[in-house]
Amino acid sequence: MLTIFLWVIIGLFVFSQVLPRILVKYFNYARPVAAVTGPILDSDFRRRLQPPQKIIERSGLKEGMKVLDLGCGSGTFTTFLARAVGDKGWVYALDIQPDMLKQLQEKLSRPENRDIKNIELINSSADELPFADGSLDLVCMVSVLQEIPDRQKALKEVKRVLKPGGVLAISEVLADIDYFLKSTTIKMAGGAGFILDKALGGIWNYTVRFIKPQPIFGISPDNRGLKCT
Repeated sequence: MLTIFLWVIIGLFVFSQVLPRILVKYFNYARPVAAVTGPILDSDFRRRLQPPQKIIERSGLKEGMKVLDLGCGSGTFTTFLARAVGDKGWVYALDIQPDMLKQLQEKLSRPENRDIKNIELINSSADELPFADGSLDLVCMVSVLQEIPDRQKALKEVKRVLKPGGVLAISEVLADIDYFLKSTTIKMAGGAGFILDKALGGIWNYTVRFIKPQPIFGISPDNRGLKCT
């Protein structure tokens, strides 16, 4: 009886892990994580899987940067990013789900976070970013890219809002059922016109850092013949 029970548990685990990955890989099934999972995502357990300090270091985040936490959810890493950029920096916490941002707002109202004054919450989608061209230094996407239906459009939007030489940092963890292989992430960002800078970490937990190309001889990196500004 115990053997049957163990096989049932193993079967359920495999089913819960394999089926969603098949849907994502072969049927392009992408959707944002439900807001009800916010407390789970914003937990110490999650941060053990994806340590904030590792993400900050691998992303190349520095003091004074203007950073977009794209798909911030309930704010798993937002406060860490805000403290890392310091008083002269700024973090835009953007998510498509108002309920996720509400959870982040409640988190920021707690006594331990009331000193943070450099976060702006934005309700918007990844393929229509409400920022001017070339206005951001760094865009962080932590276990987010695979949840966006039109990933190429979103990546091109990220490229638009980054300054020339700006950084896109994409982080993934194997425990996520929507996990992308490092090679897949590199291929997708390359298709949007980003240049690979560094790929850090292993199969379990990695960050791939990309650079928005600098204009050359007064021509935009998109080859549209626009003059540099």
